[in-house]
Amino acid sequence: MSMHFSVLASGSTGNAVYVETEQQAFLVDAGLSGKQMELLFQQIDRNVANLNGILVTHEHSDHIKGIGVLARKYQLPIFANQKTWSAMEGLIGEIPTDLKFTFEMEAVKTFGGLQIESFGVSHDAIEPMFYVFHYEGKKLVIITDTGYVSDRMKGIISNADVFVFESNHDVEMLRMGRYPWSIKQRILSDVGHVSNEDAALAMSDVIGDQTKRIYLAHLSKDNNMKELARMSVTQTLQSQGLGVGETFQLYDTDPKTPTILTAV
Repeated sequence: MSMHFSVLASGSTGNAVYVETEQQAFLVDAGLSGKQMELLFQQIDRNVANLNGILVTHEHSDHIKGIGVLARKYQLPIFANQKTWSAMEGLIGEIPTDLKFTFEMEAVKTFGGLQIESFGVSHDAIEPMFYVFHYEGKKLVIITDTGYVSDRMKGIISNADVFVFESNHDVEMLRMGRYPWSIKQRILSDVGHVSNEDAALAMSDVIGDQTKRIYLAHLSKDNNMKELARMSVTQTLQSQGLGVGETFQLYDTDPKTPTILTAV
């Protein structure tokens, strides 16, 4: 059996990605309520109780809202780096000591044949990091919540079979929108979120011969649209000489509807 995944939810209102192999099953973040998370699992015909753990990226509420509830109800191990633990402990409620595990930045943990690698991103959280999943020669990268994609990040994530890649906002929609200037500055900063165009420019440096699917993730509900993100990313990639729809495909994600459970 190959590695399978589903982007259960992605956007400003909550984020969660499910990854499984034949022996292992992990959730990256649980940014919706416990009840909503259970409903998302039902939609992909999976059970929260069968998870081997929850991997945390950072302490913002759209990534940790349901973590405490799920961990206590299903006795699920939670993995986060030490600084993120210190930042989120007061936000997710009491977690039994035997369910608390440390996964430091730029480390690799092995679960059976599945290797999970963590890497740092640039975001206004205490020590944000995301994950690369390696299994039987396949590579799945999850990277959202970063103000830019550094050369160091590109080296870690390059030539993945599948990317779940942030395409947060359209710059003009954000500039003209209703957000206060301070929030606009935060989003546009190096510790905010990448725009459609900047995401595509970063993608053009990491797409490789293995790359088959790219999921545009963490779209702002106020400053982006699926059609606009896809069009902008497609145009920018084409300007870099990369043919969308030829060797690789672009896919949407949604705040409420999981993507189809798919092999990497």
